[in-house]
Amino acid sequence: MKTSKHKWIFRARFRKNSFGWRSQPAIKRVKEAVSEIKKIARKDPLLGGEGAVIFLEKVSPALEHVDSSSGSIGTAVYNAIEILSQIITDAPADDTRRDQWLERLWDAVQADDMPYIERLPDHWGELCVTRERASRWADRFLDTTRMALSPDPDIRGHYSGSSACLSSLLKAERYQELMVLVEAEPHGSWHYRQYGVKALVATGHFRAALRFAEEGGGLNESFLAISQTCEEILLAEGLLEEAYDCYSIEANQRMTNLATFRAIVKKYPGKQPADILNDLVESTPGEPGKWFASAKSIGLYKRAGELAMTSPVDPRTLTRAARDFAEREPTFAIESGLAALHWISEGYGYEITGLDVWEAHDYTMKAAKNADCIEETRRRVAVLRRSNGMGVAFINEVLR
Repeated sequence: MKTSKHKWIFRARFRKNSFGWRSQPAIKRVKEAVSEIKKIARKDPLLGGEGAVIFLEKVSPALEHVDSSSGSIGTAVYNAIEILSQIITDAPADDTRRDQWLERLWDAVQADDMPYIERLPDHWGELCVTRERASRWADRFLDTTRMALSPDPDIRGHYSGSSACLSSLLKAERYQELMVLVEAEPHGSWHYRQYGVKALVATGHFRAALRFAEEGGGLNESFLAISQTCEEILLAEGLLEEAYDCYSIEANQRMTNLATFRAIVKKYPGKQPADILNDLVESTPGEPGKWFASAKSIGLYKRAGELAMTSPVDPRTLTRAARDFAEREPTFAIESGLAALHWISEGYGYEITGLDVWEAHDYTMKAAKNADCIEETRRRVAVLRRSNGMGVAFINEVLR
């Protein structure tokens, strides 16, 4: 099977050291290259697979001097590997071409000095497509992997083929050999241990897989991936209640608390959002205010108001709530605005200005007018202005 001639746009852009030290242009080009390959793969999967191989060959030399201190370029390449490895796996390549692709990719991994494509070996078994090919590659890596994962400190060390070996053994269904290697690894590293978990699941021992996962986790290792894996195992077995009780909160951590809440709600549609909210509040003792936006998002306005006054919430977040709900939920808007002033008076908030104070007060009073409780709200503001918080003098100066 032959691929049609195609001139890849990204190919000319990914010359060796073509990006200098700047990360943003490099990130943009990586995303553009992935989009180009995906577009072609939809029409011609074989050509898309060829393009993915070319990109993975060229990306590390091109990014060699890019500033990677922020981690953003590494994340961009990691995401590219996740997408492109699947395109290569799905491509209808014959045996000869796939063998050529794997040789080229392995050469790229070995030449990856920075490294940028060090996670590509994690997909090696799937890239092999067949059990027979995966078994051949596993044999190729096996002896060195035994030494790399050995408990003997005199012979163990890093080997880029270790993950590829374990991934290939998994694909080849050589589960016993895989478990021997993983159990020998002395640090309990999840990077390797995850393959043992997958092997146990594949052989129908999901309880043993859960125990094996929970026993892992080396020094300074994040337990997020372990919780996610255990949750996935239980969900696949239909044990939703156990998955929720044991792993849902830790496994669904996102960049914001609201995103965490929404992720759990989406994954567990049988659970009431209010119950999920209560469980999240209990999971952060002393910090219930973290879940103010979550309560607001599902219309629990009274609960949101209570959370806002229980522990610090960003005053600007509270002020926006007062602004947005001044007409449709004025009582909630009043509580939000007063909470904003309260936390400013206590010294919370990043670079709070007079405008922040004025807006919080203004939206609070607009909501009070809509709720027909202006005098009561003024009284509550006056009480706050006589309190002893470190920011009270600033509030008084602005409102005077």
